[in-house]
This record gives sequence, structure tokens and C-alpha cells, in this order.
Amino acid sequence: MEDIYAARGYGDRPVGFGEKPGVVVVDFQRGFTDPDFPMGGAPLVERALENTLRVMRAAKAAGAPVIACAIAFDGPKGAPHWKVGPVLDLLAGTKAVALDPRIAAEEPDVVLAKTAPSIFFGTAAGAILTRNRVDTVIVTGCITSGCVRASIIDAFSLGFRVQVPEDCVGDQDEVAHRQNLKDVERRYADIIDAEAAIAGIQRWAQVNNRD
Repeated sequence: MEDIYAARGYGDRPVGFGEKPGVVVVDFQRGFTDPDFPMGGAPLVERALENTLRVMRAAKAAGAPVIACAIAFDGPKGAPHWKVGPVLDLLAGTKAVALDPRIAAEEPDVVLAKTAPSIFFGTAAGAILTRNRVDTVIVTGCITSGCVRASIIDAFSLGFRVQVPEDCVGDQDEVAHRQNLKDVERRYADIIDAEAAIAGIQRWAQVNNRD
């Protein structure tokens, strides 16, 4: 079957890696990773977390910045009009807001709280990456069709090159995961895998004489 988008020029050029990569880790908090919570424990999210750990380790070893975030509201009045009931329970100071212990153990350089889908909206993430001269953002985290997609679009809109390892992002539903990645691949980002992300980080490290 003909790809109508491809026939009209969508996705006809890769983004590629630029001068320096950085990693953003979106919402790998217990509310999304721990099966004790209503939104937690999806198999694709677990797969994504395990692969993201590898990318984080490569970035930390190379000296590339790693920024993690979690959704956290000071109270119900601080939340946007979310249509997902359990999201409104992600209140600052509760267990659901804590980073997954495996992510926390890798010691992200910066941990931000956010109230909107994107890691970049209303946070210092973009400024921190720019200050560190990052031009390529590797997006990891959950949920692919929600906060990950929003973060991809904002990174693109801020002028970053965007790389998304498919196996480092996860969703509640595999169909939504695949469809959303295909759609952003047509427009905003390269869809790669964890190995390609690690290779890109290591290439940068070699150029900059980092072991």
C-alpha cells in the first residue's frame, strides 16, 4: 500500500546527530512504573525504562547532560484540565511522584517537576540544555502518545535535533506507541534504538577525548 505521506515528501530527510547530545528522561516516576499505582506497570514502559538506564549510563560516562522530570502538582488547583483521573493524584511529596528507584540510582544531573505534558513547558530544561551547548536531544520516557510526544514536539520547536530511541519510550498501548512514533518520525524526529543512541553519545565522547 502506498504511503500517502511519503509520496508527499513527509519524512524524506533525516535529522541526524549534531555537535553535542543530551538526554531527557520523561516521567519515569513510580506513578507510571510501579504496578501498585493505577497507571503503573505497563510492559512497554518497563522495557523502555530498562533500555533508558543503558542510555543514561552512556551519557553519564561521556559527560553528556541527563535531565529527568516527574509530573507533580502542589495541589488540585495547580493542575491543568487533565482528562486522566489518576494524573490528578500525582501530588508533590507522594510516592507516585518519586522517580523510579532505578532511574534515581543513575543520578540524573537535573530533576525537574512539571505540571504540563512536555518536559520543556514551564521548566528550565531548554535553558539548561542550551547552556550546556546541547543541540541534539535524545528523548526517553513515558507515555509515548502523551508526555513523550509533547516533549518531542517542544524540543523540535526549540530548535533541537530530536532523536527518539523506540525501545526507550513506552505506552499503555502498543498501537498508540507505534502510531505516534510513526507520526513524529514523519515530521520532527529520527526514530532510532538504544544502541544507536549510545553509539551517538560515544562518538561525541571520542571526538571530545572522553573515555
